[in-house]
Amino acid sequence: MAIVGGATAFFAATIGLCQNDIKRVIAYSTCSQLGYMFFAAGVGAYGAAMFHLFTHAFFKALLFLCAGSVIHAMSSEQDMRKMGGIWKLVPWTYGLMWVGSLALAGIPFFAGYFSKDIVLESAFAAHTGSGQLAFWLGIGAAAMTAFYSWRLLFMTFHGRTRADHETFHHVHESPWVMLIPLIVLALGAVFAGWLFNEQFVGADMAKFWSQSLFFAPENEVPHHAHDVATWVKLAPLVVGLAGIALAYVAYIRDPGLSARIAARAGFLYRLFFNKWYFDELYEAIFVRPAKAIGYGLWKGGDGAIIDGYGPDGIAAVSQDVASRASRVQSGYVYHYAFAMLIGIVVLISWYILGGGWW
Repeated sequence: MAIVGGATAFFAATIGLCQNDIKRVIAYSTCSQLGYMFFAAGVGAYGAAMFHLFTHAFFKALLFLCAGSVIHAMSSEQDMRKMGGIWKLVPWTYGLMWVGSLALAGIPFFAGYFSKDIVLESAFAAHTGSGQLAFWLGIGAAAMTAFYSWRLLFMTFHGRTRADHETFHHVHESPWVMLIPLIVLALGAVFAGWLFNEQFVGADMAKFWSQSLFFAPENEVPHHAHDVATWVKLAPLVVGLAGIALAYVAYIRDPGLSARIAARAGFLYRLFFNKWYFDELYEAIFVRPAKAIGYGLWKGGDGAIIDGYGPDGIAAVSQDVASRASRVQSGYVYHYAFAMLIGIVVLISWYILGGGWW
């Protein structure tokens, strides 16, 4: 579970780096964060897994609804390549997107800082091969998370607008009926980690979870997680700040840098952009064979055998016999008289021959 969780966190983050649909970036980020939750459970840090699930609900819901607010402002446009330069026109959405992004990147002292860090510290504290692998994959995912979060911010709100004139002319802030839920979620994104840290993973953990979670007596990971080396505690913050700085350079200081990197990366960029070709692999391995089998059973089994020799076959034979019999009904009297004569000859012959046998 720890290995799969760590791989999921890393894999989904690489895809999020290259997506251009604002909702897809956040969706793959969700997949990545689910990986954190699973590798926390995989090393025995069940409270940390639930804590990240709890805090993540606030800031990821905030980011999704902020994306909806942007789409509303941009006349249903979702492609970040057709946005930019709108932060002054949607100040509330812009500010709330910052709150969600800071929490997602694990910047102190937002909710994600408390929950993501304890997940990574727990993986390191497990002192197992799978735990170490999950820790380093999680660190890599943390760097990419910060990068694609600020890539989204800079492409969506900053720089010269890439929207068409009509769309940009109609950009407007969302009404309060949309903004108030965002503000409520932002409060959770800011305070949920700080308020519930002790209950989920701290000194009050045993009392808070009571019988809800079972920790084996030999499972010391939740306790040792708080005693890891300082560099382990600082690593998520350092790579997060590095990711933000790189996004700033690539999309604000030198806007053409990202395109040059993508061109030079070549296959690696295409691999991430096309989701590691998992859709194509799934199509080739599962979908196409399943369609071929289904088509064969439909045409060869159901159509040719079952229907061919069953209802359709009987109906076809009956129709053929009826069609041939109908040809006798010509409507001419002399045909009917001839048929009657033949019938009489056959009947008399049968009677004579039968009588002779008897």
